[in-house]
Amino acid sequence: MYWVRALIRVKRVYDAYEEEDRIRILVDRLWPRGLRKEEAKIDYWMKDIAPSSELGKWLSHDKNKWEEFKCRYFEELRDKGEKISFIKELSKTNNVTLLYSTKDI
Repeated sequence: MYWVRALIRVKRVYDAYEEEDRIRILVDRLWPRGLRKEEAKIDYWMKDIAPSSELGKWLSHDKNKWEEFKCRYFEELRDKGEKISFIKELSKTNNVTLLYSTKDI
């Protein structure tokens, strides 16, 4: 039997494409500024798995809110089981790279 060990990685959409990225999924609500679709090499755009607009506004790039933001975001993800299962299924046989466009790494 042949086993494939795949990874789920996270990186900025503006970072250079790498062969190890394999399946690339954009997880932002808005298309990244200044990036043409042909350049992005994105396989899926899953807008609805990104944090809600309300949650993003609440965070407002305040690093002191990060821990609470994570809790609230995981709560939002509980309603996205089908999408999460899709990503998990893809990652069983391929590397999956989740892409985001914020400046703060």
